[in-house]
Amino acid sequence: MTETIQRCGFVAVVGAPNAGKSTLVNRLVGTKVSIVSPKVQTTRSRVLGIAMVEDPAAQVVFIDTPGIFQPKRRLERAMVQAAWSGAADADLVALVVDAAKGVDEDSRGIIDRLKEAGRQATLVLNKIDLVKREKLLGLAAQLNAFGIFGRIFMVSAETGDGTAELLAYFGAEVPAGPWHFPEDQVSDMPMRLLAAEITREQIFRQLHQELPYAAAVETDQWQERDDGSVRIDQTVFVQRDSQKPIVLGKSGRQIKSIGEHARKELEEILERPVHLFLHVKVRENWLDDRQRYRDLGLEFDV
Repeated sequence: MTETIQRCGFVAVVGAPNAGKSTLVNRLVGTKVSIVSPKVQTTRSRVLGIAMVEDPAAQVVFIDTPGIFQPKRRLERAMVQAAWSGAADADLVALVVDAAKGVDEDSRGIIDRLKEAGRQATLVLNKIDLVKREKLLGLAAQLNAFGIFGRIFMVSAETGDGTAELLAYFGAEVPAGPWHFPEDQVSDMPMRLLAAEITREQIFRQLHQELPYAAAVETDQWQERDDGSVRIDQTVFVQRDSQKPIVLGKSGRQIKSIGEHARKELEEILERPVHLFLHVKVRENWLDDRQRYRDLGLEFDV
């Protein structure tokens, strides 16, 4: 009887902000492991999404990285550093390009840096449902001319088109070796942190025009109840007193809406009732707080 050879490896998913990296990783894993919003730089730190492939028997660990761009502030520098760190440590690199945008300055900068490092990558042209075929073929040829892409895939992370072929390819390409995680594990993110991320996603989705992306959410308490439900207490931190009423809304309606949407999503993920309680506080200097960066898995001194 022939023994099945297991394969296991890490694939860094890099790209410009809003290229659809988190949506793609969620799609490949088959469940939500990374938050998604129309606001750029939503993903702040490295998130692992774990996908299983049947043939060949492989465990593909996707590293969803923050969008790579020209950073100006400390948090931005730390996020970009996290992205490049993820790429350096991975077995394979997938560059996600928004096919509707084409090769922008951020994507070109990523390609140049990969080239300098001598890294080959897999090109993933995302959002193909928004682009005509002729434009797609021209864009693929333009990017292929850079000489660093071994394969090119055209996908829509939103609809799932082309993603099964992409996952099968990575399953065959990762090196032979034992699996690093149990078969049923989809992420290395603790549930307390994922719960905070789900709430932060709702803040971005509902307030992305009014509130700077520097808002933070922390899970203060996770209480298992006898009836099988869970009580989760979280604090939403904003930078200034003037931002607190934005999150609360008139008569508390905004924070109630954020909480309701986050609770419903958490109930789907946890498959049980959730009692979610949100509090809003001002923490003026959190962007310069070393401990906050450590909690996010980011380097402070970048």
